[in-house]
Amino acid sequence: MFFKDVLVEDSLKQQLVALADENRISHAQLFLGKSGTHSFALAIAFAQYISCENRHDGDSCGVCPSCLMFNRLQHPDLHILFPNCNTKKIKKDSDSEQLAQEFRDYVFSKNYHLDLNEWLSELGSENKQASINIRDCANIIHQNSIRAYANGYKFYILWMTEKLYHAAAPKLLKTLEEPENKTLFILIAENADAILPTILSRTQLVKIPPLSEEIIKNQLIREENASETVATDIAAIADGSYVKALNLYQDTGELHTLLKNFNLVLKSIAAYAGNEVPSAINYLTVQDTFAEIIKNGKEEQKRFIQYMIRMFRNALLMQTQNHDLVKATADETKCLETYKSFFTVKNAAPIFNDCNKAIYHIERNANSGLVFTDLYFKIAQNLIKK
Repeated sequence: MFFKDVLVEDSLKQQLVALADENRISHAQLFLGKSGTHSFALAIAFAQYISCENRHDGDSCGVCPSCLMFNRLQHPDLHILFPNCNTKKIKKDSDSEQLAQEFRDYVFSKNYHLDLNEWLSELGSENKQASINIRDCANIIHQNSIRAYANGYKFYILWMTEKLYHAAAPKLLKTLEEPENKTLFILIAENADAILPTILSRTQLVKIPPLSEEIIKNQLIREENASETVATDIAAIADGSYVKALNLYQDTGELHTLLKNFNLVLKSIAAYAGNEVPSAINYLTVQDTFAEIIKNGKEEQKRFIQYMIRMFRNALLMQTQNHDLVKATADETKCLETYKSFFTVKNAAPIFNDCNKAIYHIERNANSGLVFTDLYFKIAQNLIKK
């Protein structure tokens, strides 16, 4: 992986290049970036650059023996740890080493754009709890006591460090604090609050900002041959995540369905809040829509409510004349023009709160039908002009 192929700001790449060139590499670093950033690719590019035998012009050469092994993610001094669990192949005591080939295949198939839910689906976790477990930690400690293959650095890249099993984490503390010479730990995470403070305190923070709309748009055009109009629309709603942008592009039908369902539900809520006749409210159709969403599982239910939150936020921004902050496609903007007058600074907070509570209850296996019905009427009550 070359630095030039990593989708992050150039200033961050230059910062890492300078650390390597000036031999100021901290032995434990935390790459912190939200889901969809190219943080794993950045970690591999950094490790490859450090190990490259002929690096030049701020990047690795790509052709030396070390680079060739990094390109296959099979350098003997590169150790990748990731959430794992028992599968049909690994019946008992899974660890990252046993699933290394499956993970490499996943990384290459996604061009280093990684997402935890996608990986767990690829793994076939079947709702099992995946973690970086105690066997992974024992492997790190054992490998760290062995001399590096190439007499250079040994690299330990922990993807989704939030999933480091808490009972296993203490085993790593001494190794993180006092590793063998020329050992680099790169911990990759999306949520620092979910990492043990004792782990955090032993790392140097590297913040990876969300991707700009311009970067996402240009990459969609270059990589997926998307039209400029489609790429611009998707980049506007991708929340800085290229994984989300790709999913939206590859399944534009999903975005169309979300908007269609949102429009149907909000039209009914607006009619209810406006005290219109039952035929205008059309609640039976809304119930059918909820039933269809519920049938598709918890992730689909949460996705729809999260979509509602984004649309409500955009409606409020439009109503308060903050159009520059609106993140919506042209079709979404047209839809929101119809409903923006219902949203005010006063009713926005309770609506957002009710939506987040609905997601919370869905995650904890509450009756989804009751959750959606309750949310419908709570939003309607908040939209009634008092």
